[in-house]
Amino acid sequence: MKPIRKIAFVINEDKDGAHEVARTLIAAARKAGVKLKQTGRFPIPRGYLSDCDACCVVGGDGTLLGVAREAARAKVPIIGVNRGSLGFLTTFSADEARNHFDELLQGHFHVDHRAMLDCSTGPGSHDLALNDVLIKDQVNSRIVRLEVYADREPVTTYTCDGLIFSTATGSTAYNLSAGGPIIHPDAGVIAMTPICPHTLSNRAIIFRQEVKLRVINRTEDSRLLVAMDGQRDLKVGMDSPIDITVSKLRLPLAQREDYSHFSVVRTKLKWGGELVNKPGPLR
Repeated sequence: MKPIRKIAFVINEDKDGAHEVARTLIAAARKAGVKLKQTGRFPIPRGYLSDCDACCVVGGDGTLLGVAREAARAKVPIIGVNRGSLGFLTTFSADEARNHFDELLQGHFHVDHRAMLDCSTGPGSHDLALNDVLIKDQVNSRIVRLEVYADREPVTTYTCDGLIFSTATGSTAYNLSAGGPIIHPDAGVIAMTPICPHTLSNRAIIFRQEVKLRVINRTEDSRLLVAMDGQRDLKVGMDSPIDITVSKLRLPLAQREDYSHFSVVRTKLKWGGELVNKPGPLR
């Protein structure tokens, strides 16, 4: 990658130690002659990253999700420094960021382009999600009947607490908690996972990334909540279908040059056991 000449810092000061880490990284950027801007606001405003080469997010995955839409629109890679809990998206630890920030500023990182979902609930009402789109009743305890179509073909009608539509990146978020599959981020798919389905044969379904999905509410006297990445809600008219596709935009996510997805999964999910026979190179 090219060296970074201007960088934006997004700092979640509610996270323990985030201010101290950010202060160190900002000092390193200034010492390297890199122009910078900083904010504690997220989601960040439209156009905030338009003149930047990178964005350093210091916080948790939720903080990064508040920056993802704008970074995708501006095509600006995010360097995520974890001061939260799991940190599937903010994959640089505080120590890694401190010790290698000069190298990152010089462009020594890999950019992974992550798929995002585009969700529309009517004319002029659509948004992007990096992790998932959640569809449920506005009242938490109410069961809903949701009719699903894929490329205009009926799939099934779910009687459940809700549906999660997840990217591969979001497969380790709400999708995983609901019993959905873990998906490698390079896989071009959408996972649809029902929440507490009332038919035991209803399981997660994997769709190809070109699919056009539509959900119709078949629950009497019910209004739906459509939540994007658990942070933003879309309005749904009484008779409005919910359309979900893979967006043409991708999130540029900065990773270490030796980044391994399954190494992160093993660490974050605390999978036990050692790899006794580590595989060698393919021949």
